[in-house]
Amino acid sequence: MKNVFKTSKKILLTVAMLTAMLGNANEASFTVKEGLRKTALTISNVKEGNLLSIKDNHGVILYKELIQNTGTYRKGFDLTTLPDGGYFFEIDKDLEVETIPFSVKAKEVVFNKDEGVTIFKPYVRQKEDFVYITKLNTNLETVKINIYENYNGDFQLIHSNKIENTKIINKIYKLKKGSYKIVLNSDNKEYTTFIN
Repeated sequence: MKNVFKTSKKILLTVAMLTAMLGNANEASFTVKEGLRKTALTISNVKEGNLLSIKDNHGVILYKELIQNTGTYRKGFDLTTLPDGGYFFEIDKDLEVETIPFSVKAKEVVFNKDEGVTIFKPYVRQKEDFVYITKLNTNLETVKINIYENYNGDFQLIHSNKIENTKIINKIYKLKKGSYKIVLNSDNKEYTTFIN
């Protein structure tokens, strides 16, 4: 009975954490100012190690920069040199990925801030024999969780889950001692975590 209460407390704490993340998700961290030649990009609340990218609509990375300082990031970009087409800025943070799409046509840059998206990454942690997986899934995307065990360098699937129409995902797995690879597919992305 004690374990049920402990697990319930952990789930409630996780739900509270995810709710707070969702509440902060609506705060725009991107600010874009367009000038004659350059676009000034300001991103608030970044941390050292976050990754800023500019990608085309096919996902090809055109620019990539590792954020060096925690706080506010500011930089000017000359986006008019890009060929006509659709693009997006992407900031990859600890637990979320934010995007702002823009298009270039005849050297004119137009930002579509209303079409910006925030994707929440899964949070995986291990405590003793248990692995806890938490994900805020605001778009109700199908989430697939696969757990592979390492057998002498060869990872073999030991558990598979498909979760649909769930906004807050909380999963607990009991794993025996060993080496594991956890692969989570969601939002057209794949997240891999190794556990020893």
